[in-house]
Amino acid sequence: MPQLSVYLDDDMIARVRENAKISGISISSLVANALNRYMSNNWPEGFETLFGSVSDETFQRQPDIPFSSDAKRETL
Repeated sequence: MPQLSVYLDDDMIARVRENAKISGISISSLVANALNRYMSNNWPEGFETLFGSVSDETFQRQPDIPFSSDAKRETL
C-alpha cells in the first residue's frame, strides 16, 4: 500500500493522536477515514442541472423584506 507524508503543526498532531486513541484506531486509519469522508462528500451526478427545473407556478421567490421591518436592536 502506498504511503503519504503529511506535515501537521504540533497542535494538530496532538489532536489527531488524541482522536485516534479515543476511537481506538491508528493515526493512519483516522486520517484515511477522514479523507474518505471528505472525498465522498460530493453532490449527486447531474445536481447542477436541477437549478430552474421546477415548473410549479406556486414555487416563486418571495419579495425582499425591507430592512426597516427588522426588529430594533439594542445598542451595545
